[in-house]
Amino acid sequence: MSIIRIGAGAGFQGDRLAPALDLAERGQLDYLVFECLGERTIASAQQARRKDPSRGYDPLLERRMRAVLPVCAKNGTRIVTNMGAANPVGAAQHTARIARELGLSGLKVAAVTGDDVLDRIGRFVLDETGAPASELGDRLVSANAYVGIDGLVEALAGGADVVICGRASDPTLFLAPLVHEFGWARDDWEKLGRGVLIGHLLECAAQITGGYFADPGVKDVPDLANIGHPLAEVDAEGNATITKLPGTGGRITRATCIEQLLYEIHDPARYLQPDVVADFSSVDFHDLDPDRIGVSGAGGTPATGQLKVSVGYRDGWIGEGQISYAGANCVARGQLAIETVRARLAPYGAQMFDERGEMVGVNSVWPGARAAADTPEVRVRCAARCADSDTARRVVEEVEGLYLAGPAGGGGATGTVREVLAIASTLMPANAVTSGVEMLEVHRETA
Repeated sequence: MSIIRIGAGAGFQGDRLAPALDLAERGQLDYLVFECLGERTIASAQQARRKDPSRGYDPLLERRMRAVLPVCAKNGTRIVTNMGAANPVGAAQHTARIARELGLSGLKVAAVTGDDVLDRIGRFVLDETGAPASELGDRLVSANAYVGIDGLVEALAGGADVVICGRASDPTLFLAPLVHEFGWARDDWEKLGRGVLIGHLLECAAQITGGYFADPGVKDVPDLANIGHPLAEVDAEGNATITKLPGTGGRITRATCIEQLLYEIHDPARYLQPDVVADFSSVDFHDLDPDRIGVSGAGGTPATGQLKVSVGYRDGWIGEGQISYAGANCVARGQLAIETVRARLAPYGAQMFDERGEMVGVNSVWPGARAAADTPEVRVRCAARCADSDTARRVVEEVEGLYLAGPAGGGGATGTVREVLAIASTLMPANAVTSGVEMLEVHRETA
């Protein structure tokens, strides 16, 4: 193909479905990519799979697939996604069942495996703890390597219409279709670097069309309520045009592209990826037409031979309670409420590792900030990370107890207790991680 059209169906697990369906219907896409994993997302998925071995994939998988599978099959659009999370095979099996129910006979669904390295992580030292992962003992929940394109390209070469993986690097989901379609060599570092750039620009979906960019009166974005997701038109040299569908809200400009380029980037000249170290230092964005931005100039050098591994582990419990105060002297009453809760929780201090008392809208983001004299209301939040759920529950109870045993006028008390799922990172040799592919073909059910 001379031009590949590839669109972003999602930029995180909870992303909106309507823009993805619009892309599937009107985008004339070759590929629709759903990027839905974060560090804690996959650790949470591993926990879900431990409770039910048939689960562990994206909770919105069914809703998304039921919406886009029929139109993608009709239009010849292939789907690539990491919605497999902790269970790519289970996600592929469920997708195949959905396809059968929809009458989509002949569809091929591939599961890409190999990123789960929990059985090998023990001896590797975690950056955040400074100790081997094995020292976490039964607190260790998950370990997933950020794999590259190998398994995805193999699945596409095998004719998969839907490719579902777990923890791949985000740009990998976009790079793999380009390598497959254009036949780029695995040591063509310049083209691989350009493919990573395209993936990085698209991976956060609406973030490049004005979402997370909008700042009224400073960076205005039209029709944010109906914001569209982006797509890229990519040629065989890895040059691209970033655009969106006509009639959708949002905007694509050099500014939105530059913000996304720099998003989560430490060194633009060395963006470490499983298949290449991408170089964005000479990237050029140029205006073509409204909402059409040309991008070129990325490069690359050989990959490091190391893969990042995201490790999830249990790290205590958080108890959080909130209550509101309004009207005259509400800031002083809110501060008194915080001091009262702290005093009542003091006997449990040995079981509480971190504690916060704050007023939302006053000092929850900027500790020490002062409220205006005419502040009309405050929302008190008291929270603590605790050794056990019972202690965390006491935090909630003490905030609720402020109704009658606290300052005047408290109302709207709420509380939650939740287990803390912490994330640590380490590196693992790439040659210690091998991807696999399981292909499922959908056949029409017979009586």
